[in-house]
Amino acid sequence: MRDLLVFGRTGQVATELQAQAPEAVCLGRAEADLSDPAACAAAIRERAPAAVINAAAYTAVDRAEEEEDLATTVNGAAPGAMAEACAAQGIPFVHISTDYVFDGTGTRPWLPDDPVAPLGAYGRSKLSGERAVAAAGGAYVVLRTSWVFSAHGQNFLKTMLRLAQTRDQLSVVDDQIGGPTPAAAIAAACLEICAALRAAPGKAGTYHFSGAPDVSWAGFAREIFTQSGAGVTVRGIPSSDYPTPAPRPLNSRLDGSALAAHFGIQRPDWRAAVRTIVKELT
Repeated sequence: MRDLLVFGRTGQVATELQAQAPEAVCLGRAEADLSDPAACAAAIRERAPAAVINAAAYTAVDRAEEEEDLATTVNGAAPGAMAEACAAQGIPFVHISTDYVFDGTGTRPWLPDDPVAPLGAYGRSKLSGERAVAAAGGAYVVLRTSWVFSAHGQNFLKTMLRLAQTRDQLSVVDDQIGGPTPAAAIAAACLEICAALRAAPGKAGTYHFSGAPDVSWAGFAREIFTQSGAGVTVRGIPSSDYPTPAPRPLNSRLDGSALAAHFGIQRPDWRAAVRTIVKELT
């Protein structure tokens, strides 16, 4: 898409956006620091793009427990300022959010309008951003996703491949269930949504997008090792055996039926993406 402005340059989704939309202008921290929301809004006003995607965020889930103010500025105030600038100019805005806005109870996939109740600072900061984007009143989509992975940056798949080089057995959490989501698929979805919002701004709202089928982290790991040919045995353990500063939701299943109905975007098969990425990395 020509005249597309992307916040983010080195993250997983931003990297994929640059590959899929090389004509887009991608702003890294040097050009647009999300700790300065006013500067982000100014970047939009100066460039007057056809659409904006925010693929940048504070993603250090555990560190956010000690840096909630910074996380809330980056994940809350900055997207809100972007959305206001876009609304003022009639520019479609797509913002990526997370399953962490839910408390992870139950086993049913979360619908976009289900009650939110973040368990930690990171989830609260992302929820703050969602609300600010919606309040701006423009043509927006908040796209909640989960368990992002790719050949770039730091993610679960790359960690498993690294550990497989020195380990033949791993203990992996087996009671957190969600949909691993390829960053390339998120990028493609964001581009499709931007184009659709330009033609039909009435489709604005909050949507869910995650890979299929839903699986535990242990199941995800087993598939990675199967695809890579690594002889690693995975022992499933409860979350209580792997405590973290920030609690993780047990149920991260996301219902993507609304996205499919309004934009024709289906859940991607994460297993196929694992196969492709493993071949690229090994």
